[in-house]
This record gives sequence, structure tokens and C-alpha cells, in this order.
Amino acid sequence: MPLSRRGRGSRLAGSRAATSSLPRATALSPKSAGRGALSISHAQLLTRRRHSSEQVPPESEPQADFRSGKWLQEPATGDARDSRQALRARMSSKHRICSQEEVVIPYAYDNDSGSVDLELSNLETIKKGSSSIELTDLDIPDIPGLHCEPLSDSPRHLTRQDPLNEAIVDKLIQSIQRGFSGELKGELEKLTFLGSLSSLSRALPYDETTESFIHSHIAHIVHTLNVLVQEERPHSLSSLVRQEVFVTIADLSYQDVHLLFGSEDRAELFSLVIKSIITLPSVRTLTQIQEIMPNGTCNTECLYRQTFQAFSEMLQSLVVKDPYLENLDTIIKLPLRFQRLGHLVALMALLCGDPQENVAEEAAESIHYLLHITLRLKYIIHDKKNQQNLKRALTKCREFLELYSSAAKCFYSCPFRIAQVFEGFLDSNELCQFIMTTFDTLKNLNHPCIQRSAGELLLTLAKNAESRFEKVPEIMGVICAQLSIISQPRVRQQIINTVSLFISRPKYTDIVLSFLLCHPVPYNRHLAEVWRMLAVELPNTTWILWRLLRKLQKCHNEPAQEKMAYVAVAATDALYEVFLGNRLRAATFRLFPQLLMTLLIQIHHSIGLTMSDVDIPSGLYTEQEVSSEVTPLCFAMQATKTLLLRTCCLQEFNIMEKNKGWALLGGKDCHLQGVFLLANALLERNRLLAQKVMYLLVPFLNRGNDKHKLTSAGFFVELLRSPVAKRLPSIYSVARFKDWLQDGNHLFRILGLRGLYNLVGHQEMREDIKSLLPYIVDSLRETDKKIVLSAIQILLQLVRTMDFTTLAAMMRTLFSLFGDVRPDVHRFSMTLFGAAIKSVKNPDKKSVEKQVLDSLVPLLLYSQDENDSVAEESRRVLTICAQFLKWKLPQEVYSKDPWHIKPTEAGTICRFFEKKCKGKINILEQTLIYSKNPKLSVRRSAVLFVGLLSKYMDHNELRRMGTDRIEDDLRDLLCDPEPSLCIITSQTLLLVQMASAEPKPKQRVNWLQKLMGRSSA
Repeated sequence: MPLSRRGRGSRLAGSRAATSSLPRATALSPKSAGRGALSISHAQLLTRRRHSSEQVPPESEPQADFRSGKWLQEPATGDARDSRQALRARMSSKHRICSQEEVVIPYAYDNDSGSVDLELSNLETIKKGSSSIELTDLDIPDIPGLHCEPLSDSPRHLTRQDPLNEAIVDKLIQSIQRGFSGELKGELEKLTFLGSLSSLSRALPYDETTESFIHSHIAHIVHTLNVLVQEERPHSLSSLVRQEVFVTIADLSYQDVHLLFGSEDRAELFSLVIKSIITLPSVRTLTQIQEIMPNGTCNTECLYRQTFQAFSEMLQSLVVKDPYLENLDTIIKLPLRFQRLGHLVALMALLCGDPQENVAEEAAESIHYLLHITLRLKYIIHDKKNQQNLKRALTKCREFLELYSSAAKCFYSCPFRIAQVFEGFLDSNELCQFIMTTFDTLKNLNHPCIQRSAGELLLTLAKNAESRFEKVPEIMGVICAQLSIISQPRVRQQIINTVSLFISRPKYTDIVLSFLLCHPVPYNRHLAEVWRMLAVELPNTTWILWRLLRKLQKCHNEPAQEKMAYVAVAATDALYEVFLGNRLRAATFRLFPQLLMTLLIQIHHSIGLTMSDVDIPSGLYTEQEVSSEVTPLCFAMQATKTLLLRTCCLQEFNIMEKNKGWALLGGKDCHLQGVFLLANALLERNRLLAQKVMYLLVPFLNRGNDKHKLTSAGFFVELLRSPVAKRLPSIYSVARFKDWLQDGNHLFRILGLRGLYNLVGHQEMREDIKSLLPYIVDSLRETDKKIVLSAIQILLQLVRTMDFTTLAAMMRTLFSLFGDVRPDVHRFSMTLFGAAIKSVKNPDKKSVEKQVLDSLVPLLLYSQDENDSVAEESRRVLTICAQFLKWKLPQEVYSKDPWHIKPTEAGTICRFFEKKCKGKINILEQTLIYSKNPKLSVRRSAVLFVGLLSKYMDHNELRRMGTDRIEDDLRDLLCDPEPSLCIITSQTLLLVQMASAEPKPKQRVNWLQKLMGRSSA
């Protein structure tokens, strides 16, 4: 039987009186004002401003604003009850949701003229459940607030509605009772139940039957609402049931019926409601789901906003009952966490610096409460292992808040100060969210002030939380993507400074470098600017440059691959950009030896390669093709040239240009010559720097593949001319060269001999080098011209200190080189032979006399060589041989005219040598051998000399020797295409034939017959 309805007017008045008698709050938001605000009750303020909403006129078009991520409209004051009724009217069915909805943006203002301070140290329930050591509730700092303008003191006018009659109340009660019996199967039944319950709440102030029914069935109501919320899918939003639950709870709360606290089952409902709203994904995700699987019945974004609107009003209704937020811990105690706390902090911090005052004030208030909640949340859910970290964060937070307590407004309007306070409470994932959100705001070109704030905010967080980031590659990806759309120089520099912070920390250096090197080369202007504008503290510059250099060096240490590693090309281009920027100048000077050698080695590896010979990661050049003009060699050359210029090696650079050194460096067969030229230039112009390079190369010679070792060895052997080279232990020089002389690669044999030649200039090193003389002499038999000449150069320095055995062996080898088709080998072999003769000591002269005599004919004939230098050297060495034999050569020997144009002089020379060599060597036989020499001048001289010898030598001896072989050899030359040789050959042949003919016997006449003959005459 329904209860009687008495005292309706008095209950309504009593309800209002009770509402207005709530105590005032001491906790102030950033908008609280201290300008003599009127003494208005807390409930009045809440109902006046918190529960009022800004309605958007239906005819106004919403404008998208990046700062809040939602629709912003012009505010219009209104009554909370009106807005709630309007909301309820829109929620009557799914078909009531449209694309253009009124959006309620709730305000949460408090008004008090007292001190602004949120006391966070009185959460006793939390303290009981927390750790009993060190970290206590007292560690949580107080949070300063801001003043705002005073609120209007006009009371909220409740919208008057017609009372419900008895029949309607009965129908509503019956509908609710059917819901208690478990008949809520479909969405329509659920909405009907909730609508009935909400409508019935309007009769509570004046109807005793309603009051009795509601209060006696609170347990059933709580249970039913619990079931309804549980039946909603936790990660989806497709019906109005969830928001209708929020509206119903709010309606009952305004009638002083509180369903969310007061008992265990109500607290469970509170927990479930909070979970229900927090577990919802973002509106963007829901919209994407709707696009994939459209249901065609509702607008997801609109439903999403309305649901949160209802949830917000429900929470506001709780504040009427709990103005001190004493039940805030009930929310925080739930096993919940902010899924995107970093995103939220970044967004609010940026909006705190918004030029629009109303936006900045709303953001400041949000930050005020967000910090309050974050401190409590972090305190409750912290892990015991991280207790000390949390305590340090709380201490740091307190220090910042105390610092800014005297200027709270400055604190809430300064994004980077807010970041300083929040930083200690953000985990690595939240830090990444913060960074990503901050970068996302940089896209807003229409808001330069926000861009500036974002740059400062980004740099501040990076400085304060530099060691706690984990998703650095993702952050770097966002940076590289955003740089192209940021036009403000100051903001660009702040972004680059953020990169500099990450790259300068050893924990992230390799990560950042690896990411930056995974971009197409040559780098675009944005990435090039990053490399050039790196702003790093001096102690860290060397570390960064060294790690970048190591990226390149590791590629050289690997065995030769079919294709060059892409990171080698990218790191080379990066070094070039760094040198151009010159921001790491001190590190460049310090690492000059390593940089120079690594780049020279890269040049060696790059010779003859194109980008098709580089192992480019798939998808790297999706938007652009590699230019045919871009080669690995051009990057290495650019970097090397820039290095010399940036380290003040201008003279060395000039020497390389004047002597075509860059072309030599990039040549396949002349790379080492370019290395020699640069090394000599460095040694000549900057001896101290050259010495540093030499000491570096000692360990470098044992690393890497053959190209690495060859370039290093080439530079090393040239620097051995430095006086400090004699300080090197022989194990690093002479012993190493011994191994190179036996190496299968002829280039290493060349370098070994070149190094020995440079070392032999130091007297202190000669004794060690003498142990390698057998290897050096063996090098004279090499087919490679450079090896032979290098060996001769060394032996010329050591010939005076050789023992006789080595000297004699060397002379035999040198004699075999007389007439070598390589003019330089021919000439220098004679030079060394002459030096060897001079070096023979008196006791050993008899032993080498035969070798000296055998060398006379070759030297004499080669004095007629068509190569003037060879001819001149032959005459000089011939003189040495004559001095050794104690002969005095006729002056005709030194004549530069060919013998065939001055046969008289040739005859004189022939008579001299025929007489001196008679009985010692077969001079005719030796001469005849050279009649087949490939050089015309030598053949012609040999044939002429044979004819003269046959004329002046003893004919009897000639006949004993036999002339048949001589005549045969000469007849072969009669067909020579050279006329002069044919003529000389025919004359020589005639002389030989005449000398070989038997002379006619002469009649002997004694003296008497002679006398008689004269007398008769």
C-alpha cells in the first residue's frame, strides 16, 4: 500500500536548506580568488558553478581546436537541472544521437578567501596499508593553488517541474520492482528501469511513499546497477546504458541518496563505475572500430562525449556530499592506473601556456587536481623496491613546490616548471607518452606560441629525465618526422638540443646514432642540420664522435664482403656533416689521427664502387632513387677534405691539390701513392700531428682486412722518416717488416722495403736492419720493378757495412740485372754494383776480380746505350772498375759520340781493352753475346767491336778459336731492318774472314842476297 504523501513543501524547503548548510571547503583550485569573495556555502558554489554547464546553441557550428582535443563552443550559463533534463531527453533512445550535439563542459570551481593549500598528509587509510619504513604520507608535499576572480553570489535557480501524481509514482515503482526481479534482458528494458528510477527520484523531496520505497530498496538498487554495469562490455561503447546509469546515480545523489559510498556493496559499485569509464579506449579508437564495423545506429564520437558528460556530472554530484574529497582515496585505492598519464600531463602543461586566458585557467585547474591525484596514486601503488626512488621524487617535488609557492600563478602558467614537478612521477612509458604528445603539438603551425612552449617543455623533460627513457628510437622517429614542418628557428634548435641530450648520454648514444644512420644518403637538409647543429657539452663531444667513428671502423674490421655495409656510407656522410657544422671541434682535433686513418681506409674500400654495390636496407629509398653521381667514394673524399680544413691542415690540403693527390687516393692502382703524398705532407708541415698518427698506427696495423692494413701500413712507413721513429721498439718496426718481406701480397713486400728504407736513415736502426739483408738481397730477383728499386735503395745505404759473403752474392745478382729492360733497374743495379766494388776490402779484392773483369764488356757496350742516363752511369761504373783494376782508361771511353760515327776512337778503345784483357777473359766471346741484344745501339756497338777485335787481336789465336760460329752469328744480322747495322755487320764479317784466312808464305832472303841485289841494282 503506497505511503501517504505529506509535507511535500516542507521537505522541499528542508532539502534546499540542508543543501545550503554544507561547510565551506578549505582546499582551493587554481581558480580560487582571494579578492574578498563572498561567504557563500560550498554547496551553493558547487550548484552554481560546478553543476552549471556551458551549452552550445544548436545553430552554432563547432570548431576543432588542437589545444583541448575536443569541440569548443561559446559558453552560455544555465542550470544544472536544465542541462540534465536536456541530456535525459536526448538519451531516450539510440535515435536521439546525432552528429551535432550540445556539449556540456563542466566547471569545477571552489570559492574561498582563505589560504590556498591542499593538505595531502591526512590520508590515514593509505598510511595503514603502505610500507612501514621510511616512506610515509608526510613525504607527500602540499600543492599550491592559484587565485581566480570571485564567483557570482546569485543562487542557483532550480528548475520547477510539476509534481508526480500517485498513479505515475505507482507505475514507476512497479517498473522498478520488475527490474529487481531480473527481467532486464534487453537494452530497452534496462533503459526503462533506469529511467523509472531516475524519474522516481524527483518525488523524493515531497512524497513519503517514494522516500520509503527508495530507502528500503537501496541494496536492491545497488545490486541491480552493479549487474547492469558488469554486463556492459569493458572496452566498447555501443549503448546508452552506461551513461544512463551515471545519470541515475547523479539524480539520486542530488536528492541526498548516495549509492557509491557508505557500505561495502556501494563501494564495490563505485569501483565498478570507475573501472567502467577508465577502461574505455580513446574516441579515435572507437571511431576506427565503427568505420570497420558500422552499426548504422549511432554516432560513436557523440555517444562517447555524452557518456563522459554524464560521468562528469555524476562525480560533481558526489562533491556535494563530500566537499573535502574525503572519498578520493576510494577512487585511488582501486587497482587502476592512468593509461596515458604522460599524454595528459603534456597536454595540460602546454595548455597552461596558452595565450587564451580561459583555456590557460582551465588547464591550470586541471594540472592542480591532476598533481593531487598523481601524488596519491603513485604513493599507493608504488613498489617497495622502488621506494627510495619514489621518496627522492617526492622530495624533489616538494623542493620545486616550495620554490614556486610564493608565485603560484607563475608556476601554473609555466609549462616547463610543471614538467619539472611531474617528471619524477612518470615511468618510462609515461615519459614516452609525454614526449610524443609534445611533438604532436608541433604540427600546429597556426599556434606558434604552443610550438615554442612545446620546444621548451621537451627540452626540460629531456634534461630532467634523461636516464629513464626506454623508447628512444620511437622518440627519434618522431623528431625526424616533425623537423620538416617546424619553421621557427628557436623551436628547431630546441628539438636539435633534445637530440643532443639523448646522444650525449652513453646509455642512448649508440641507439640514437643507429637510428640517425638509417636514413637515405646524402642526408636531407633537416637531418643534415641535426648533425651540424649538435649542441653537446665539451666532456661528451669526444664520446659521441668516437662512437660514430666506431660505427665506421667496425665495417673495416669485417672480412671483405660482396657488398659494402650501408652503415659505412651513412657514417661517412654523418662525419662530413659533423665536420661542416664544426660543433664538435675540440673532439675533432683530439681524435684527428683516428678520424684521418679511418677515412683513408674508407676511401680504399670505396674505390670503384657505386651505390649498387652497397647493401642498402630494403625500403630505405622508397620515395627517391639513388643518383648515379652519388658514390661511396665521394662521401669519403668529402669527409677527408673537410677534416683537413677543419683541423687547420691547410698546407697539407694544398699539397694534395697541387700534386693531384686526391686523384691518386681514389685510384685503384695508385691509392698508396696518394697515401704516401699525404703522409709526407703531414710530416713536413705538422710534425707533431704526424707523430701522433704514427703512434696510433702501431696497433692499427694488426686490425682489419687487407685494405685496412695496406692503407695503415702505407701511412705508417712514410712517417718512419720522423726522428721519433727510432724510439719505436724493433718489434713494431723491423720485426714487422721481416714478416711483410715474406708476405704473398707484393704490396706488403713493397711497403716493408719502403719502411726499411725510411728507417735506415736513422743510424741507430741500421744494426737491426742488417739482420734482414738476406731478405733484401733476395728481393733483387723480384719481377716487380718497385720491389727491386726499393731493395737497391736500401742496399746502397748498407753496402759499406756488408760482410764479404753477402757482398759477393749481391754482386752476382746485380750482374744479372745489367741490360734489364727496365731502365731504372738497369741503371741503379750498375750504381749499386759500383758501390759494391768500392766497398770491397783489400783482402777480398782478389776474390772479386773475376766478377769485375766480367763486367767490363757489358759496361763498355752499355756506355753506347740510347738512354743517356744508362750510358752515363755505365761510363761512371766502368771507371770504378778500372780504378779497382788499377787501369787508366783512354779518354775516348768518355766520349758521348757513338762509335759507328767515330771508328778511330772505337779502335783506340778496342786496342786498349784487347791488350788489358788478354789472357784474363775472352773478350771476343763476351762481345759476341751482345750482338743479339734487343737494343739497336748495343747490337751495333757489339758488332763493330767484334770487327775491331778481329782486326787488332792475334789472328793465330783467332783461328785457334774458330770463326765459323762468329760468321754464322754475323750472317743472321745481315737481314736486320736497320741499314746501319747491316753495313757494319758486312764490314765486320769481311774483317773476320780476312783474319781467319791463311796468309801466303813469304820468300826468305838472307842478308847476302839483299846486299847483292842492292849492289847489282
